[in-house]
Amino acid sequence: MNTHVWLIGAGPGDPELITLKAVRLLSQADVVLVDDLVNPAILDHCPQARIIRVGKRGGCRSTPQAFIQRLLLRYAKQGRRVVRLKGGDPGIFGRGGEEAAWLARHGVGCEIVCGITAGLAAASEFGIPLTLRGAARGVTLLTAHTEDGSQPNWPALVQSGTTLVLYMGVATIEQTRQRLLDGGLPAETPVAMVEAASLPTQRARVSNVGHMDQDARDFALRSPAVLIIGEVAAWCRAEDLPARSAAC
Repeated sequence: MNTHVWLIGAGPGDPELITLKAVRLLSQADVVLVDDLVNPAILDHCPQARIIRVGKRGGCRSTPQAFIQRLLLRYAKQGRRVVRLKGGDPGIFGRGGEEAAWLARHGVGCEIVCGITAGLAAASEFGIPLTLRGAARGVTLLTAHTEDGSQPNWPALVQSGTTLVLYMGVATIEQTRQRLLDGGLPAETPVAMVEAASLPTQRARVSNVGHMDQDARDFALRSPAVLIIGEVAAWCRAEDLPARSAAC
């Protein structure tokens, strides 16, 4: 009897940004538990599967995590080919590690199939090189939303010389601005605010740390969005990029 679950990353939104391996596994799935941010077009790859929507969105009514895990376990124990389909990459702010560990404790094997995370897609779509000789020696992915309300070491991040890619940061952008300034980041440091990366509705605006909260309000920035903070954000082609085809 099969006791295996696949945690698959569906990518940032564009249904073409999904791996061939993910498509193959979806075509073989019996049950697919799908997150809210997954493009519905991706479900065309699994027409025979039972689709269970288990959306989780900040500030919205969400499916409890414990219930999702029990569903995964139940169907896996029944011998079904089970896929947990997540937006972006399962291992980057997607609770993929938590689910894999929980399943392992209950005797169910798990394979994580990577996907393109929103921070990478946002940068690529608007021409931002996340690493660049002389400007950024690396990339740090971080979230503004934590379960216990804890904060990273902002001065250390500022001193790291890396591009900061902040997820889930729209609601707390004013606090983030102040923490970056308090940590020593110059107010003129560029910030690219990218909303709905890779979708036809994608848009971006370039700001700086000193004015990022006001510019976000003027831009009416909404989730899902990422903030790309660092010198490379000045490369953002927010104004001259042609609109993405609705066919995507």
